Amino acid sequence: MRRFPLLAAALAVVVSACGGGAAATSEKEAMTFMAGFAPQANLPFVGAYVAQEQGFFAEEGLEVTIEHSAGGGEHLQLLTAGEVDVTTQDAAVLLQRRADPGLPLVSIGLIGQRGQQAFVALADSGIETPEDWAGRTVGYKGTPPPDVFAILDAVGLDESDVELVNVGFDPRVLTEGQVDVYPVFKSNEPDTLRSWGFELNMWDAADYGAPTLGLAYVATEEAIEENPEKFRAFMRAVIRGIEFARDDPEAAVDIVMQYVGDDGDRDHQLFMLQTELEEAITDQTEAHGFGFQTAGQWQALHDFLLSYDALATTVDVSEVFTDDLLP
Repeated sequence: MRRFPLLAAALAVVVSACGGGAAATSEKEAMTFMAGFAPQANLPFVGAYVAQEQGFFAEEGLEVTIEHSAGGGEHLQLLTAGEVDVTTQDAAVLLQRRADPGLPLVSIGLIGQRGQQAFVALADSGIETPEDWAGRTVGYKGTPPPDVFAILDAVGLDESDVELVNVGFDPRVLTEGQVDVYPVFKSNEPDTLRSWGFELNMWDAADYGAPTLGLAYVATEEAIEENPEKFRAFMRAVIRGIEFARDDPEAAVDIVMQYVGDDGDRDHQLFMLQTELEEAITDQTEAHGFGFQTAGQWQALHDFLLSYDALATTVDVSEVFTDDLLP
């Protein structure tokens, strides 16, 4: 007679345990990741895309919404307003926004170990070295970057030796002869120009001693302090995504194309991914993994920007980054 109540109680325990486990599994922590531009194969974007589609976020107990910025800087506004948990930002811009207007931005993983931009000239222009820039028009996007001055300084030229021109973001100004030297984003614009049939000569400020850095995953001080484990889980997942892309770029681009859409150029996305992987893999990352960053790197970039008046005020670089959230 007593066996039935005991059996019922036992079944109740089993059902309760199973139900509790299912609930625990389904109760994932919500996060929003906003890529800093339109869908494309920027490596930090790829890390998130792969983590989503391969289930890495889910395995970490996260339910991540992936959004994209329109490119007008709203991703930083939404981040500081608490509408977004993680975004991406160029390291130099992060320092500049930290200095003015004082945004509490923190790099939680530095993916680009070199800067994103370089300068190109058409191969048949007669411009073979930066010394040949003398007397030529040199383009810049927005404001003249320290990179261009670093290259000029390295070869003994002065700003007065060239004509600096604000060119915007259309590389046809180079092919149509409106400028002689054009600033490119290395991972996409050289490929675009070559696809139009133009051969290029390219110069990267990092090759002339400039301590440039690229894209980082960024969060705010307050959000990290409130729930560091959420950000650790996010970083474990996206680093797995980047490692997946390193090991199988073709499969990673298949995933990227789900976000880019049917109108996207797959070969162009593969070029972007491979270029960004080259910029991300260094002796440092080989030793410590993707995302690793040091105070020395950030201080060197800080001092470089300051030396060319590209930073409104000094910044404590120890507050600009953390490695505590990396796997």
